[in-house]
Amino acid sequence: MKNKYSHKPHWPHKTYKTHKSYRPHFSLFTLSLFILLCACANIGSPDGGAYDETPPQVVYSQPGNQTVNADSRKIRIRFNEYIKIENASEKVVVSPPQTESPNVRADGKSVRIDLFDSLQANTTYTIDFADAIVDNNEGNPMGNYTFSFSTGPTIDTMEVSGYVLNAQDLEPIKGILVGLYLANEDSIVPDSTFRTRAFDRVARTNGSGRFVIKGVAAHKRYRAFALQDMDGNFRFTQKNERIGSDTAIFESRCRPDYRLDTLWRDSTHYDSIQPRLYTHFYPDNIVIRAFLEGGQDRHRLKEVREVPEKFTIFFTAPADTLPRIEGLNFPGDGGFIQEPSAKGDTITYWVTDTTIAYADTLAFRYTYLDTDTLGQLVWKTDTLELVPKTTRAKQLKDLQQKTEEWEKEQKKKRKQYPNKPPEENPHLTTFLNVEIKPAGSIAPNQTPVITFSEPAQMPDAGALHLRLKVDSLWEDEPFDIVPIPDHPRRFQLFADWEPGHQYRFEIDSASVAGALGHTNRPVSQDIRIRKEEEFGTLFIHVIHPDTGIVVQLLNGSDKPVATERTNAEGRAEFYYVKPAIYYLRCFVDSNGDGVWTTGDYDAGLPPEETHYFPQPITVKALWELNQDWEPRAIAAMRQKPAKITKQKPDKEKQIKQRNLERAQGKK
Repeated sequence: MKNKYSHKPHWPHKTYKTHKSYRPHFSLFTLSLFILLCACANIGSPDGGAYDETPPQVVYSQPGNQTVNADSRKIRIRFNEYIKIENASEKVVVSPPQTESPNVRADGKSVRIDLFDSLQANTTYTIDFADAIVDNNEGNPMGNYTFSFSTGPTIDTMEVSGYVLNAQDLEPIKGILVGLYLANEDSIVPDSTFRTRAFDRVARTNGSGRFVIKGVAAHKRYRAFALQDMDGNFRFTQKNERIGSDTAIFESRCRPDYRLDTLWRDSTHYDSIQPRLYTHFYPDNIVIRAFLEGGQDRHRLKEVREVPEKFTIFFTAPADTLPRIEGLNFPGDGGFIQEPSAKGDTITYWVTDTTIAYADTLAFRYTYLDTDTLGQLVWKTDTLELVPKTTRAKQLKDLQQKTEEWEKEQKKKRKQYPNKPPEENPHLTTFLNVEIKPAGSIAPNQTPVITFSEPAQMPDAGALHLRLKVDSLWEDEPFDIVPIPDHPRRFQLFADWEPGHQYRFEIDSASVAGALGHTNRPVSQDIRIRKEEEFGTLFIHVIHPDTGIVVQLLNGSDKPVATERTNAEGRAEFYYVKPAIYYLRCFVDSNGDGVWTTGDYDAGLPPEETHYFPQPITVKALWELNQDWEPRAIAAMRQKPAKITKQKPDKEKQIKQRNLERAQGKK
């Protein structure tokens, strides 16, 4: 008899024919538990360990560093980790300089250098990487690194260093080349050498203007030069190359010395200060004042004619003689009024004859001074045809459109205000604009400048008025109007200003006629003269063997706000100085023209000597400040205050201390 329970069971989970019936349920549970545990574990999972804060280290090189009798132009330097070279073209310098640029590249854990010039016999070669080598992952800097080898039996290991400053304002010059020439038996480096032969040794300045030339021979005599090399031949061949030289012949030498090193516990706390022995190389304080020579190559750059009434011609440099014009579609020289720019390298021509101005094209022969292939200024003639960007027809069309819009607006106004008198159409009348600066309050020793929108002639004295306010009345005061040379639109207003008083300068309507036929609206401008107690006084006593010192009072942007020449006692006097913080600069005015003059290498003329007072000067109201100044008492590279130095030092590469930051963040 069959068992009544022998049929298929109703509860599958209680049937155990095989273990397979249970595995799917166990595997799903296990997988879900594993995913949950992994998700929980990820919250506090390790981040891969500590950051790499170790700079790259050299494992070996071929040839070895400081090898003698080397003959290979291929150098390979192997490191203990992957590296990269940052700004190789700016930072890596090979000395002696190479006529054909070497190939310097990172290749995995190696640096490869290929020199293409033939190796010189018995010569020390240096490849200065500065701080360009960093590791590939974290950017840890290796620090200043130099590789060297010699093609002779000995290697030169001396160094010389110093600074290159801009001669006019003592700004550090970054990236300029500094080279050495070895003196001959008579301890002479002929000036012609700088023009005819590449440097013997070379380096490049950093952001502080500092250079270090390595691989220098011991107890040899050298002379240093600076060169902003525009054509890559390592010698002075072009006028547009900034140059400088140290006229002194110096001898390379060294001695043992020590410096104080700070040992840091972390980024904010130091552990101790300990003396460290090192080899001190001399000289280490060479200062080269670099300059761009005057008489730069002069060429015509471009010409611009925005409107029919004037055009402007641009040059690369100024000239002492103005160009000549010979009209092709107009007679003579056109009678243009010439207005040179302040630097003299741009000339604006005002076309005063309307028959010439309103022609579609101005065609003329233009004769000007141009630099030829020998570097000499010679007369050159070009034929120019100038078409205005805005033609007379376009001007008339715009005027008609503006007039129509104005008339529509007037119709609306007449409907709203029928009794209002008609207005004058501003588009039909163009006035001569007048600007007087400084406006408002001025110091008793200031001179206002009157500027017109086009060349103009001042009217008779009867149309001009200067009045002094006395109580409630205005009384006429004497004055003088003087044109500013070479500026046909500008005039100076001179008067004996009384401190604390108010004046009013007036120009009668339509009394000034511009060169283009426009006249002025009535002008009335009040001028208040500030009181004496609002100012301070500054006396500077310059202690310098030369006479003819020009002292400049500078603002926080290194711009002169006042200039005075020292008297026979070396004293420069500044009156009516507005209370503020100032800086001082002076230069030796060797030629007596009152402006700083650059140098001339071939003529043996250095640029005029410039100095800065190293601290700011605070001027207060009602104070009289006397300041002695011995410009040569402080080395030139330490004179200019950091506040007004535009070229800032390079930011030093440092290890990022990310492990310390992470440790501090976990606390």
